[in-house]
Amino acid sequence: MRAISTLLAALVLAGCAAQPAAPAEPTIAMVPCQLSAVGMSEAVEARCGTLAVYEDQAAQSGRMIDLRIVLVSAIGRAPQPDPLVLLAGGPGQAASEAFAPLIAALGPINQERDLLLVDQRGTGGSNRLACPSATDDLSAELDDAATLSWAKACLETLDGNPALYTTAIAALDLDQVRAALGYERLNLLGVSYGTRMALSYAKLFPERVRALVLDGVVPQDAALGVDFALYGQQALDLIFARCATDPACAAAFPNLRATFSGLLERLEREPALVRLSDPQTGVATELRLTRTMVAATVQTLSYAPETAALLPLLIHRAGVEGDLAPLAAQMLIINGQLGESIALGMRLAVMCTEDVPFYPADTAAQASTSYMGDYVVRQLSLACASWPRATIAADAKEPVASDVPTLLLSGEADPVTPPASAERAARTLSNHLHIVVPGQGHNIFYRGCLPTLIADFIGSAASAGLEADCVAQLKPTAFFTSFTGPTP
Repeated sequence: MRAISTLLAALVLAGCAAQPAAPAEPTIAMVPCQLSAVGMSEAVEARCGTLAVYEDQAAQSGRMIDLRIVLVSAIGRAPQPDPLVLLAGGPGQAASEAFAPLIAALGPINQERDLLLVDQRGTGGSNRLACPSATDDLSAELDDAATLSWAKACLETLDGNPALYTTAIAALDLDQVRAALGYERLNLLGVSYGTRMALSYAKLFPERVRALVLDGVVPQDAALGVDFALYGQQALDLIFARCATDPACAAAFPNLRATFSGLLERLEREPALVRLSDPQTGVATELRLTRTMVAATVQTLSYAPETAALLPLLIHRAGVEGDLAPLAAQMLIINGQLGESIALGMRLAVMCTEDVPFYPADTAAQASTSYMGDYVVRQLSLACASWPRATIAADAKEPVASDVPTLLLSGEADPVTPPASAERAARTLSNHLHIVVPGQGHNIFYRGCLPTLIADFIGSAASAGLEADCVAQLKPTAFFTSFTGPTP
């Protein structure tokens, strides 16, 4: 309302002040469709279309690929001319899939603005670069030789040249979509790796960006993955510290750190044979649970406060009571979900060019201080050994300097993009506000009062005067002291 009042006052004073330019006539045929996902109570009415672009954007010739576009039109009677573009993470997630379950949180913005979802090339409906599974066994842990073999097999089966699926090339795609839909400027909301995409677009097309929202920030000069062990340990330390200061959690799970360390040490010496019912099929199954599997499961459960709330209970059951089935069940659920949501070929296409080549030589030393070890870095380095490395701009790994109004969001306990990552990116963003939400994990734009804050920010394209005190009311999920829930 303050923004509207200011605008009206300016028009009265200026008299002949220009109205925002109307969008140009779109050149993409958009047809009615529905945006839906597993778990959504009802589908969202939308319009869908495709735009054919050259796979080789630099040559502007040869093979063309279709980009999937989903547009949720503004609900209000006087829509603004600049949409909010939703950029998914991963790398490897499709915007039309990742944002579908969370689209209702953007209702305040959708009142005035279109919501635009473009599946980045290599994901979803945009020539998805999918890899065959390394094994049909979701519980299998790949050794180094199996990882090398899988990566080579994946590369041979891809329907596309992975060297043409970089972030910068995808930013060119997005600008072609913008022009084809008739938008002069865009507001961008990037989540996780999507923040790199947002920053890359702002760097290439600064005049086309009205405002940026970066949630779980990946700085342009960072090598994604190299700090996961360090950040994962920091997040787990925060979870353990919160349990220790929570009377119910501390009483139920004393010496939680020591319990976890002991569990990892035992599994390092000898993996455990675990029998359980598959949580998705109910079929009796048996798996060999290793230290690495447990570490990866704990790190993934650290992403969100709802699953982090289970960690003390799962660790205690496994480490003290010797019941590893609940932890193993969580691992099977996670592995199944990740296999469905991530286009692994696209992930490697990005990371083997933009991240892994920039890993420092001392990554193993850093990982030695973390419960996660060097497994992530080692596996990515092995997978990328046989992959083509695309040519990127000389300044591609330099921080993005911009004066575009930018809102940065961080969860205090984010295990992959903690507040320090946002602060690193913010050094060269001259017009920014960084909000850190206590007790929260990775990707938080849809939580509590944040949708309203984002709507206010997008409405004014200014952080000055933005009231962010409400984030203090966001609390992490109470720890489960049993599988029936938290202690009352």
